[in-house]
Amino acid sequence: MPALQFPEFPTDVPTHPLLVVDYAKLLVRDEAEIAKLWSAATSLGFWYLKNHGAEDLVQGMFDMAAETMLLPMEEKLKYEQGDGGNSFGYKAAGANAVDATGQPDTVEFINIAKDDALAWPQQARRAYPPTVNARMDNSVVPFVKKSVEVNNTLLQIFNDKLGLPEDALKKRHTMEEFSGSETRTIKNPPTPEKPNAPVKVAIGAHTDFGTLSFLHNRLGGLQVLPPGYEQWQYIKPIPGHAICNVGDALALFSGGILTSNLHRVVPPPGQQSRFERWSLVYFTRPGNDIELRALTEDSPMIAEAVARNPEKNFNTGCTALQWFTRRIKNQRMKNRTGPETWMSSRGTEHRVEAA
Repeated sequence: MPALQFPEFPTDVPTHPLLVVDYAKLLVRDEAEIAKLWSAATSLGFWYLKNHGAEDLVQGMFDMAAETMLLPMEEKLKYEQGDGGNSFGYKAAGANAVDATGQPDTVEFINIAKDDALAWPQQARRAYPPTVNARMDNSVVPFVKKSVEVNNTLLQIFNDKLGLPEDALKKRHTMEEFSGSETRTIKNPPTPEKPNAPVKVAIGAHTDFGTLSFLHNRLGGLQVLPPGYEQWQYIKPIPGHAICNVGDALALFSGGILTSNLHRVVPPPGQQSRFERWSLVYFTRPGNDIELRALTEDSPMIAEAVARNPEKNFNTGCTALQWFTRRIKNQRMKNRTGPETWMSSRGTEHRVEAA
């Protein structure tokens, strides 16, 4: 897929500013930069990340996905993720619901497990289309390794700021244990804007399933609903800047100190809506057997945060795999029985009614 020149992001849509964090400064533990990261992660839970070193790898992942999406549907469906709660593999447009009414989504994507990328050329979790395998060595594996490095750096900083024992978070995200960690490349078709037409939601309102997300997109469409807001806010894409956010697992581990915020994907605004929207994300998720609960026994800061919010439940009583499987499975259209199925797919959303 060739790199294209896109129209400018429009200036007449509601846009929410994000703090810009410099990854190069985080690597040398610059205190001011760490403070900026902490401020972002404990407020909205989203921030831009620059100088992360992954930009040169993004185009190869888009090319891999474009080649995969051009395969005949019957070939792609050989690698479908299915309805049992597994995320890895291909997902066709319309296979998931975007809200409690059962409105189908508009995106197709290919998910590749971290476990398969790091085991390559061995198969750890499942098989993938030949278009994926052809780019494992030069695109997929390098992108996954870089993403793991970036997210692990962020995790170590959060570990220290939360007052946790050394490597407490790292031990819950080891490379050796199978997990839901994966890379996802997403395609949404052009959806030219029509005056006064309702928004066509591509991916429904949600909090992310896992720990940290590392996102790359060149067109608008990502929206957040900050606490206290009634109107969805666009996040403007900035060339060379990834968008990072906290997911459910990290919000739970931290007793709510770190924020997993509600967001969704809609077609790009303005003239950008005439183009296919491609995005690429790496999700870091805990090991499958890790309990999702606040780490109160390891950090006085976390214990105090939990004590301040007795109405909230920071002990899910389930493992990362159980949490992940429930959320994936209940989004699938074929598993839908009614609005209760959508509600069963929810995570730590602070405003479920916004979905």
